[in-house]
Amino acid sequence: MSLPINLAMIREARERLAGVIHRTPLDHSTTFSRLTGSEVYFKLENLQKTGSFKIRGAYNKIMSLSSEERQRGVIAASAGNHAQGVACAAARAGITSTVVMPEGAPISKIMATRGYGARVILAGGSYDEAFDHACRVQRETGATFVHGFDDPLVAAGQGTIGLELLEELPDLDAVLVPVGGGGLIAGIAVAIKSLQPRVRVIGVQSRGAPAVYLSLKGDCRQQLAAAATIADGISVRRPGEFTLEVIRRYVDDLLLVDDEEIARAILMLLERSKIVVEGAGAVTLAALLHGHLSLPGAKVALILSGGNIDVNILSIIIERGLVKSGRIVRLRTVVTDQPGSLQRLLAAVAAVRANIISINHDRIKPQVPLKQAEVELLLETSDGDHVRRVVDALSREGYTVEVI
Repeated sequence: MSLPINLAMIREARERLAGVIHRTPLDHSTTFSRLTGSEVYFKLENLQKTGSFKIRGAYNKIMSLSSEERQRGVIAASAGNHAQGVACAAARAGITSTVVMPEGAPISKIMATRGYGARVILAGGSYDEAFDHACRVQRETGATFVHGFDDPLVAAGQGTIGLELLEELPDLDAVLVPVGGGGLIAGIAVAIKSLQPRVRVIGVQSRGAPAVYLSLKGDCRQQLAAAATIADGISVRRPGEFTLEVIRRYVDDLLLVDDEEIARAILMLLERSKIVVEGAGAVTLAALLHGHLSLPGAKVALILSGGNIDVNILSIIIERGLVKSGRIVRLRTVVTDQPGSLQRLLAAVAAVRANIISINHDRIKPQVPLKQAEVELLLETSDGDHVRRVVDALSREGYTVEVI
């Protein structure tokens, strides 16, 4: 059975994209090479225009339209990255665009999409409901639908990443690719397997949205009842039809990572490499860091597919990460309600070199006995051992300490 995408289409897409997109860096990471045992290279699509790889496929699709189709404009459904890619590509091509986004889409992504010139419609509580609404609008207006992944021209645009990888790293051994509906990995897999069949192409999905993984296991396209993951860029309930066939033929393996692993990868990329990625962009590193595969000594390219992370989510990830690593701890204890008691407690904390971030002193809480006060301390510490030393020191001073 022939596939609707081939190497010639991907090479043609590269010609269309020349001068429009960034040829993003392929950055070797000494830090993560040491941590994983592989030679790790990051393909930094988080630095792409609009903050993700999506503009590659959107622009390739839009520039393939006839003049009549361009006059009718384009429409798309997206939770964020594809929306911005379509809006930017359409503006570049000088045509109108409409994007339907879920009502709960991040404000930053809605504003960015509007900023590129698209008409934004908010409809439904999920991508699937937004997609259904976009299909209705498309039938009414006659605009061309630019699918986020299940379109050979879109996938061909994404496949230009594969060409760049092989040109920059000819002795590449493996590439890890985020997988949602399958457009990105379909394009990359066709490009790489057509030129270097020995290179392993490995997909990574979130365990909270494993539509492709389950479809491969069940030998038919599966639709999830729900998808819930911090990797919203790959939170797809049903994979593409043609993309699934490409994955069956060309992808060597498909891995699952959970949200805690994704969050840790986001935090480590930020702290160790000063790279900001969204959840979908971090799944490839999460898979390698947490031992879902082992490629000792191999030259491995990790696609960091996007950097459009909501700052509120990033703040939560940072705080949770600091707590888990023992660098922030919240303690509760009780002191006598008299002058000098709080000072003595703080002196004991200072003696073990913990830094105080905040204090809450409550003398009227009903559960606290009269003439006593509950104290909650938020402390900055070095690691888990430091937390234990703080608790032990306070216990020796007679305080009953609860780690919250």
